[in-house]
Amino acid sequence: MTASRDPKALIENGDAVLGCEFGSTMIKATLISRDGRPLTSGSHQWENRLVDKIWTYGVDEIWSGLAQCFESLAHNAQQQFDASIPRIAAAGISAMMHGYIAADEQGDLLVPFRTWRNTTTGTSASELTELFDWPIPQRWSIAHLYQAILNGEEHAPRIAHITTLAGYVHWKLTGQRNIGIGDASGMFPVDPETGNYDARMLEAFDRRVAEFGFSWRVAELLPTIVKVGELAGELTAEGAKLLDVSGQLEAGAPLCPPEGDAGTGMVVTNSIRPRSGSVSAGTSVFAMLVLERKLSKVHPEIDLVLTPDGELAGMAHANNCTSDFNAWIRLFGELARVLRTNLQDSELYGRLMPLALDGDADAGGLLAYGYLSGEHITGFEEGRPLFARQPDSPLTLANFVRAHLFAAMCALRIGLDVLTKQENVRIDELCGHGGFFKTPDVGQLIMAAATRMPVSVPTGAGEGGAWGMGLLAAYLLRDDRKMMLADFLDAVIGDSISEALPPRPEDIDGFERFFERYKAGLPIETAAVKFLRSSAPDRLR
Repeated sequence: MTASRDPKALIENGDAVLGCEFGSTMIKATLISRDGRPLTSGSHQWENRLVDKIWTYGVDEIWSGLAQCFESLAHNAQQQFDASIPRIAAAGISAMMHGYIAADEQGDLLVPFRTWRNTTTGTSASELTELFDWPIPQRWSIAHLYQAILNGEEHAPRIAHITTLAGYVHWKLTGQRNIGIGDASGMFPVDPETGNYDARMLEAFDRRVAEFGFSWRVAELLPTIVKVGELAGELTAEGAKLLDVSGQLEAGAPLCPPEGDAGTGMVVTNSIRPRSGSVSAGTSVFAMLVLERKLSKVHPEIDLVLTPDGELAGMAHANNCTSDFNAWIRLFGELARVLRTNLQDSELYGRLMPLALDGDADAGGLLAYGYLSGEHITGFEEGRPLFARQPDSPLTLANFVRAHLFAAMCALRIGLDVLTKQENVRIDELCGHGGFFKTPDVGQLIMAAATRMPVSVPTGAGEGGAWGMGLLAAYLLRDDRKMMLADFLDAVIGDSISEALPPRPEDIDGFERFFERYKAGLPIETAAVKFLRSSAPDRLR
């Protein structure tokens, strides 16, 4: 543990730990002490684009975004503590889960980064699920690779490496093609017993693609799995310049294994032991239930992934959560400015979200689908945000907000029903993090109603991913090398997680009625996808 608690001294002496996370709409960085105390943070906004029907971020955006995020961090350290950042004690990189980055021998991308949001791999995901007898979701790296092969894409024979966004950034900062076990388990199935890629499935994949005559075997393409708490590389001089374009940051800092945002979510909520559960809600929404036993069979709706320390977890994931609601907030913000009020969009969330708790229990018969992109759980390769109502539905602001927050939970609920009803998985409570929980109580109570579970939140629920990655980097520096990650988190997170709010009976009843309306109305979304065609897909956000 650090001797000094003075932030200026910690930062300028190089004793602070850096955590960085590439989220869907924000790149965030935070400096923490070795005992997990947040010191300062920085951020940079970015946004995915739909280019040639592929959701992506440009490679230049990755590096300019990282540099601007670190610049924001350095600026805030200077403003808050009059401190510069000459070096760091350790660092860790996290990013949105899975997806597909394919590179050649020189490390150059062969195709644009394909994010988790893409739903173009249905054929490959289905075939691999049958081949492996293991659920392979569409966003997994191996599903993207196999789909590229099935499509006859010209880059497939030239692939030297595939990785995730977190693995890619780590690789460029350290020169090491390493990855954490949680992120790895969303690239290709990982055997919980060995902690490595499943040997049977590797062989099965190679046999399946043998007819194509590739010079590579799939194991050669995948990054090396490094256990949590072990060294995964050191910041090179080139990597330091990617972080800090001013050239002041020194090389040499140790980096922990990179992880996905699912892993950092489990860390900040201290939900890595069996029978614990976390839920991340923002651009997408996913719940992670750490399992006490293997599931009885394969469920296409459920990912089977590993926690950062290698425990098996069932993940219910939905591509769409708050994006459409955020668009409505921006629209209301325009209205506020037309009316010459001084309300900013950030203030509107605080004003509008609490209204959801005052609406009719079932949102007054209103219906919404926040499908900005496809939604695999309900079978959509594309999405069209929709709002609908009956002529006699009470169209109040409270009902409008409640309907959109309920709608953000419905696809998640379909996946959770598989775990809790079909597989009888039991957890004590869910711990939530992400932007959905920023407004006190509202997100918790809506989530509790949708999941029928008590929901707690950690301090700083809206900004936890970079902190979570910082904690994994701090674990690398622990004095007791035998200390397990769960015990380390007990010590550093302590009592920062709030008391869980149980679901209110009237909210449960109202959500169930809304949920049935949502499922019955899915043909409306189908018709919208069929008949509402975009005239400018490259500009779609």
